[in-house]
Amino acid sequence: MKARVHIMLKDGVLDPQGAAVRHALGALGFEGVNAVRQGKVIDLDLAATDRDAAEAEVRAMCEKLLANTVIEKYSVEIA
Repeated sequence: MKARVHIMLKDGVLDPQGAAVRHALGALGFEGVNAVRQGKVIDLDLAATDRDAAEAEVRAMCEKLLANTVIEKYSVEIA
């Protein structure tokens, strides 16, 4: 079973990497970009066969290690 985790900074948390990308895009002539938020994607290959158990396990991974839940939010996709 496959899982994909999307992690982004919470709304209101400054994103200096996103700001740097927005500035660089402007310098390259892409003037229509008003804001950029940068995140990360983590793909997991799981041994689990039960979808609900797999999602619960991945959420536990996010809470304990993969995401800093003080400043980041995450979403989980199970396939």
